[in-house]
Amino acid sequence: MSSVNLVVMVVGLLVLAQQSFQMSLRNPVAETNNCKIDFTRLGLVLTSDTNEKALQDSGLFTPDAETPYVDIAGRRFHIGTLNARFIVYVKIGGNSVNAAIAVQILLNRFRIQGIIHFGSAGSLDEKSIVPGDVSVPLAVAFTGAWNWKKFGSDKGALNFGEFNYPVNGENLLASVDYDTIKLFSKGHSPQDVFWFPSTTSWYSAATQVLQDLELSQCYDGVCLPSKPKIVLGTKASSSDSYIKNKAYGEFLHEVFNVSTADQESAAVAWTSLSNEKPFIVIRGASNVAGEASPGSHASYLASYNAFLAAAKFIESIPTPRLACE
Repeated sequence: MSSVNLVVMVVGLLVLAQQSFQMSLRNPVAETNNCKIDFTRLGLVLTSDTNEKALQDSGLFTPDAETPYVDIAGRRFHIGTLNARFIVYVKIGGNSVNAAIAVQILLNRFRIQGIIHFGSAGSLDEKSIVPGDVSVPLAVAFTGAWNWKKFGSDKGALNFGEFNYPVNGENLLASVDYDTIKLFSKGHSPQDVFWFPSTTSWYSAATQVLQDLELSQCYDGVCLPSKPKIVLGTKASSSDSYIKNKAYGEFLHEVFNVSTADQESAAVAWTSLSNEKPFIVIRGASNVAGEASPGSHASYLASYNAFLAAAKFIESIPTPRLACE
């Protein structure tokens, strides 16, 4: 073989290798040449094993026959259809760090039309939302970013001395102010934001299809005291703190007018907005902050009812057909 031919062959191999590497970056299983992977789908993001059990129990999800899942960075991304809509779902685990990373991987490695996030939450407004109900918030705030003030300085938004028991007074913990979050997105300067609003068109669609949705009241022979309902037009609080303290829950409700608290919604919204993807948050109330747990049946029904709402919403979103069909 001449040196010229050898050089041409080596260059050709390098080009093919580069193309293969680029394809693998776009497509986690590019070596299968499966067009079902590299195709626009809806991203369904859930938080816990109970959420996933609710999804599986429904019988509405059908895994893809050839490539039912892909493992990336320790997370499993399930590929298939839900209510005849093409989806990828991932269980993100608790807290905002895991949520943001999982959603970013989902958006980087798959062609995702938008994000539907469902899970459970604690109610901060027991007059409006009780266990089993499903809240679809207009906006989510990350209430876990604090500017903790020095003792003796001006009071902040949350003054710990006001919660001294049995008598209010000074407290060495002083007070905190709630900080905004820096939101980065393509083509825009970074913005300091507190509220992450749900995508207007998707929220409008949700109000149309979910308001009359029938939810489940009983599980495994145990029933909730009242028939669960969809609650629209709320706001949600999200932070890395699991809130069991009734006084703090009431504070968040009074100051920010939030009705539920969870640990992931703001991160999902934040990542979706940064990537300019539509999103919606759907959360089932599993408990009331500061109150005794209503039991495992309520926890499951919170997940199951939230999933029913997510599935109904997904059914209303048109997605294109696979190019290989």
